[in-house]
Amino acid sequence: MKLIRALIATIALSFGSSAFAAQSDIVDTAVAAGSFKTLAAALQAAGLVETLKGKGPFTVFAPTDAAFAKLPAGTVEALLKDKAKLTKILTYHVVPGTVMSKDVAAGKVKSVEGSSITVTTGAGGVMVDNAHVTAVDVLATNGVIHVIDAVIIPQ
Repeated sequence: MKLIRALIATIALSFGSSAFAAQSDIVDTAVAAGSFKTLAAALQAAGLVETLKGKGPFTVFAPTDAAFAKLPAGTVEALLKDKAKLTKILTYHVVPGTVMSKDVAAGKVKSVEGSSITVTTGAGGVMVDNAHVTAVDVLATNGVIHVIDAVIIPQ
């Protein structure tokens, strides 16, 4: 059964489909997808795993491993050693509540970190700050994941 759930989560993340019923929380859904190993390690280092496994609901703009790889050399390693800075960056990727793609509008949205994320919409798709949203509405039992192609940093 766990293998089937992982496969469904992977398919949902790969195709950005919300056609699959949520079976796992945000953390387990991301881990099952296989392309969020750096995010999972960062959540662990920041002590945020239990929070994102909690009741929620949360909307997470989840950077892929490839997004983390775009950061300058040594950045990820340095962040993993700086819990305060890492927590600030990771909570900037989280918005309270469940925001589905159909509800997204251009403007500012307050993150859990406290700063506002700038959302833009247009012919090129949806962007959050400097990151393109590449997959939407990946349902979890405690919220939703939108996949992004860059790590966003609060100002």
